[in-house]
Amino acid sequence: MRAFNFSAGPATLPTTVMETVQEQLLDWQGTGMGVMELSHRSPEFAHILNETELDLRELLALPDHYRIIFCQEGASAHWDMIPLNLLQGNPYADYIETGYWSYRAIEEGRRYCNVNIAASNRSDHFSALPEMGEWRLNPKAAYVHYCSNETIDGVEFFWTPEVGNVPLVVDMSSHFLSRPMDISKFGMVYAGAQKNIGPAGLSLVLIRDDLLKPAAPGTPFLMDYHSQFHAHSMLNTPPTFTIWVAGLVFKWIKKNGGLQQMALRNAQKAHLLYDFLDQSELYRNSVKAQDRSLMNIPFHLREPSLDEVFLKEADRAGLKQLRGHRVVGGMRASIYNAMPLEGVQALVNFMTDFERRYG
Repeated sequence: MRAFNFSAGPATLPTTVMETVQEQLLDWQGTGMGVMELSHRSPEFAHILNETELDLRELLALPDHYRIIFCQEGASAHWDMIPLNLLQGNPYADYIETGYWSYRAIEEGRRYCNVNIAASNRSDHFSALPEMGEWRLNPKAAYVHYCSNETIDGVEFFWTPEVGNVPLVVDMSSHFLSRPMDISKFGMVYAGAQKNIGPAGLSLVLIRDDLLKPAAPGTPFLMDYHSQFHAHSMLNTPPTFTIWVAGLVFKWIKKNGGLQQMALRNAQKAHLLYDFLDQSELYRNSVKAQDRSLMNIPFHLREPSLDEVFLKEADRAGLKQLRGHRVVGGMRASIYNAMPLEGVQALVNFMTDFERRYG
C-alpha cells in the first residue's frame, strides 16, 4: 500500500505514472531498452522529447512565440541564469520579496546588478502578499522577478502583477500546472520538476522569443538560454529519464480533465484542510486567507512540545514527510496535483483524533 506523501519535493507522483514507469523500466515500447538507456540523439528519444513538448504546449495553450527549454539545472540555478541572460547590459532589475525562495533569488541577483526590492512582506513575517499599490517599480529595470508560490511560507499569488512594458519573470516551481495560467502575461516562466512535473533533476523554462538573446560574455555555455534553445535543449546530455516521466505526468493531467480539473481538485483539497485548521484549537495557520497557498499548507501546533509526537504518530499512520521546513519549523502539508483527496481526508481525520487526545 502506498503512503500519503506530503513532501514539498521531491513530491508524490501519480500512481498510474509510477506503474507505467515500473512496467516499461526494462523495455520501452519493445526496444529492449529502458528510457534511461536510450541515446539522447536517438530517434526514440527525439520522439519522447517532441511529444512531451507538444503535450505541455497543449496543456498551457502556450502561444507560438514562446519557447520551451528543458534544463538539467534545478530551479535555483535560474537565479543566476536570469540576470546573465536577461540583463543585456542593463544594470537594474526589480525583485519582489514574498518569502524564503524569493529572498534567495534576490541574493543571487545582487551578484550581477543593482537589485531594487520593489515590494516586500517581510514586516508581515511573509504571511500576506504586498498589495500592488505598494509596489515601487523601476520602469528602467531589465525585468521584474517574483515567486508566485512560496513553499515554505505558504503564500500564493492568485493574480498576475501589472508591471507595464518590463518583462515579468516568475518562479512557478511549486504550483506549475496546478491550474490554468495565461502565460502571455509573462516574459519568462521557470519551474523545477520535483513538485507537479516529475522527478528531481529537471527544470523547465518558457521564454518569449524577444528575450532569447545571447547571454552576457563569460556566461557558462550551459547557462545560456539562447544556446540551449538552438541546441534543442541538448547542449549536453539532457536528463532523459526525468523528461520521459514528466511527459507521462502531462498525459496523466490531460487524461484527468486538464488544468481546469486540476484546479477544482486542488481547491477542494486545500479548503478541506484550511477549514479544519480554522476551527481547531490545537493547530494554527497564520497566512492571510486570500493569500493562502493551495499547494503548500504550513501549520503549527499551539504546543510545540507535541511536534515530535505528532510527526511520529502521523508517520506510523502512513502520513509521511509532514515536518515543516527547517527555516520555520512546525508542519507542512504539500498537496500537489498527485495527492488524492483521500490523502487530505486521512490527514484531517488523523489531526482530529490527535487533537481529541492531546488538545
